[in-house]
Amino acid sequence: MDKLRILVILPLYGGSLPIGRSVATALREEGHFVEVFEAPDFYPAYTSLNNLKVTTDRLDYLQNSFLNVISQSVLAKVETFEPDMVLSMAQAPLNRQALKRLRRDGVVTAMWFVEDYRLFTYWKAFAPLYDVFAVIQKGQFFDDLEAVGQPNILYLPLAAQPDFHKPIDLSAAEQRKFGSDISFMGAGYPNRRIAFRELVKFNFKIWGTEWEGDHVLEPLVQLKGARVSSEECVRIFNATAINLNLHSSVQTDNLVTGGDFINPRTFELAACGAFQLVDKRGLMDDAFDDDELATFTNMPEFIEKIEYFLNNPDERKEYAARSRKRVLHDHTYAKRMHTLMEFTASRIPGWPTPRSASSLFDTDYPPELERDIRNLLGQLGLPENVSFEDLVWAVRQQQGKLSDLDTAILFLDEWQKLYKSR
Repeated sequence: MDKLRILVILPLYGGSLPIGRSVATALREEGHFVEVFEAPDFYPAYTSLNNLKVTTDRLDYLQNSFLNVISQSVLAKVETFEPDMVLSMAQAPLNRQALKRLRRDGVVTAMWFVEDYRLFTYWKAFAPLYDVFAVIQKGQFFDDLEAVGQPNILYLPLAAQPDFHKPIDLSAAEQRKFGSDISFMGAGYPNRRIAFRELVKFNFKIWGTEWEGDHVLEPLVQLKGARVSSEECVRIFNATAINLNLHSSVQTDNLVTGGDFINPRTFELAACGAFQLVDKRGLMDDAFDDDELATFTNMPEFIEKIEYFLNNPDERKEYAARSRKRVLHDHTYAKRMHTLMEFTASRIPGWPTPRSASSLFDTDYPPELERDIRNLLGQLGLPENVSFEDLVWAVRQQQGKLSDLDTAILFLDEWQKLYKSR
């Protein structure tokens, strides 16, 4: 497929934010031209509205108005960048009016809905307005999406970013800080709180937020329950003998739910070459073989396998090696983005719209100028048949002082826009 111009819309905050950044990185690795709409830059102003001490209805009005400004900012970005696709992550601040405008203007849109559709039901209002809707669940969700008018549904499970989620060497100090026999990284959902109370006898560390108010687990919670960075997560994964991976649930009567979607931690741990003990999921057999992940289906088996694998380090290494190999082959963000682009091309007639195929070198240049242009294309990693518009975009992405050639290219771009507007 040709190299595309893709605008990735991040959420203001939340779990799909780091996923969105990995998506942008993977798309760039595939050679696409990628712009990222940094919605998190708006988040401090959005949250500051809560400090106004106004009535609930006024606060709702102000928040909706602010979100409309963000959506209009996305539209302005689209007009400038002219993308082949607008790719939204879950919770992206793109309202219905903006999506209708993009559809009217012929801009192809896609969302990667990386949340549980049963808990987060806002998809019902937005799914029909996207051209493509990628999801991490199957079955009934497909039927429900078709019922609200979304025919282009793609099952697209989560993944890992191999240049970030990888084995690393830790210093002795890092091993002491981040290491333990067993650990868990994530939020304190009800099922996890109850399940982990049975593990206090182990050398166990809990990392993440929302663990307040539990006097049993409080001594195990690291950094006083502060948010852990993505870089620290990789260190924790590498430093731990057994990484626990119990999927979240608000249920308290059934701690191991056997749900369907596979969380990102499953792929990230595997890519790090770290051993994990994960609850068996309905869609897991599609992603991993039985000898690639150590799984459990209930609490007695959970405890039994923790004790077993603590005493069998060689088996832990074998599982970790097999799961890492599988992720690197099948479950990277680059693989996911390739699948998404191919699916979109198969479902949207005429997409992507061909751009000018003329070469910059169709014109005769003085030898020195032609040499400088070829050198610039090499520095920017662009092919010789790149369009002038894509060259301008790449020049604008550079950091530091502009060269004389950079300045001339940008000046020519502005002149062309002025000429076309007359």
